[in-house]
Amino acid sequence: MPRRIGDVEGRDAVASVVRADAAASVDRNTLALAVRYTLQLLAERAPGGTVEVRVPPFGAVQCIEGPRHTRGTPPNVVETDAATWLGLATG
Repeated sequence: MPRRIGDVEGRDAVASVVRADAAASVDRNTLALAVRYTLQLLAERAPGGTVEVRVPPFGAVQCIEGPRHTRGTPPNVVETDAATWLGLATG
């Protein structure tokens, strides 16, 4: 299991992306951290294994209660790019 991203570190990365007003204008490490942190929050706030949310190449989480999927491509997948994901995650 990957280490949990600290709230201060994660919020700082997300704030950097929001301040830049575009995911393309921040460095790749900050963008990756912001994506992984928001995916982490999603998994913590909506635990489960029914839906897989993918933001390639940065990360993916399973979330939302219901039947758990363990092999192959799950039937419920949301996949998007980093800019779109962070736009949704930050409103």
